[in-house]
Amino acid sequence: MTKNGDTRTILALNSGSSSLKFGLYRVGSSKTEMLVSGEAEAIGDADATFRAIDASGADLLSETAPIASQEDAVARIGRFLADGKFPLAAAVGHRIVHGGPGLLQHCLIDDAVLAQLKGAIPFAPLHIPAALAVIRFARANFPNRPQAACFDTSFHADMPDVARTLPIPRALRSEGIRRYGFHGLSCESIVHQLTGNLPPRLIVAHLGNGASVTAIRNGQSVDTSMGLTPTGGVIMGTRTGDLDPGVLVYLMREKKLGAAELEELVDHRSGLLGISGLDSDMRRLHEAASFNDNARLAIEMFCYAVRKQIAAMIAALGGVDTVVFTGGIGENDEVARAMICEGLAWAGIGQPEMLSWTVREVVPGSKVCVLPSQEDEQIARHTWSLQNTARG
Repeated sequence: MTKNGDTRTILALNSGSSSLKFGLYRVGSSKTEMLVSGEAEAIGDADATFRAIDASGADLLSETAPIASQEDAVARIGRFLADGKFPLAAAVGHRIVHGGPGLLQHCLIDDAVLAQLKGAIPFAPLHIPAALAVIRFARANFPNRPQAACFDTSFHADMPDVARTLPIPRALRSEGIRRYGFHGLSCESIVHQLTGNLPPRLIVAHLGNGASVTAIRNGQSVDTSMGLTPTGGVIMGTRTGDLDPGVLVYLMREKKLGAAELEELVDHRSGLLGISGLDSDMRRLHEAASFNDNARLAIEMFCYAVRKQIAAMIAALGGVDTVVFTGGIGENDEVARAMICEGLAWAGIGQPEMLSWTVREVVPGSKVCVLPSQEDEQIARHTWSLQNTARG
């Protein structure tokens, strides 16, 4: 033990615009054990929720009460861990969606890193300010503990030039405008789970409210669907995915939309929500699909977009050995999985028995499996490694 707790005990914080996930882990060189995890949701609303579960998935706490800000959420996590007499965290790791061109590798946080993160806000104005707030509050609530930044872009940092370079003038590319890729921590967690049996040509379809498809050769990202920001790629819950740039020019010229209005449109009013006019949640769209043509179209377009992107990644890899579905939709929506794979029989994908597959199940002889996204465990592992390296 140290004065800050067991050096193997790591707190992972995974912030969203109105949510904050957490997990307390005991990390070793060969094993990561989850002690407790949970989430504060609907932060800023009067009916915000706070829930925590133990390693077996049993509820430890579930409450509805106002959580006014990310600061209050961090403080609530601190009180919960203290009241439950959980081991003190020796370090805190943070998921950072985007570090801009200057921060491409996971690192311990110091004043210089914070300054670089502030400079990267234009690359992810919806995500970085919230992450900076959580870092600031975590430093106050968990003092004298190393804090680590774990970037969703790091896994894709070494993509080949042909994949990461955008077809724009060199002067703009020199400012850091390139394909960064996201969901990197999720992809890393899939690679980690396949350790010892990692296929040389792997495709990870991380499908949730945000969605991306990544081609991985021998454990390294070689191409991915998201681009400069998490708005690009396949259709998502409220995001457009890839969109003809001429649409944006038209909206600017003819509808007089400014940058903030365009950002609101492509990030919050489009995707499944925009197509259906009903909801961004696939579960509710499935419920409505039998009587609502727009809900049915939204589902079909989503599955079609993912199917096309998987096919593109097969081309990038020169074939495929395994496709892994992960994320909220990827893990739980068996109908969407089957619809996506239905048109991929030419690649050896598309078995009808997919309808009954569960998370972690690998069907013998199949090229497809379903694995859980374990971003927070990846954060804990990286933080533990960075902490040990810093101590020498």
